[in-house]
Amino acid sequence: MAGRIITALALAGFAGPALAAPCTPPTPPPAEARPEKPKLPEKPACLDKKDGCPGWEAYSYNDAIKAYNAQAQAFQSIAGAYVQKLNAYVKASSDYAQCEVKALQQ
Repeated sequence: MAGRIITALALAGFAGPALAAPCTPPTPPPAEARPEKPKLPEKPACLDKKDGCPGWEAYSYNDAIKAYNAQAQAFQSIAGAYVQKLNAYVKASSDYAQCEVKALQQ
């Protein structure tokens, strides 16, 4: 009976680290998922002139700015989601490093 207990303890000691789950390295979000900031429309040269721009050019620029503002708003929510994925990756990296340290200490 004592021999069985010693054998069981010896096997448990050898099998302990092998039974531990391996550390899984984190996967960063794909670089292709990084959103691109919309480009600000080019300001017409006539805007800085004393007489200003003709009506059609001013209206066109105003429409371009409105479109940019809509794109910028959409970009903010997409960028926020991407930042959350990056922060999750940072946390997973920390967890992975701690797992590796614990594995070395066992």
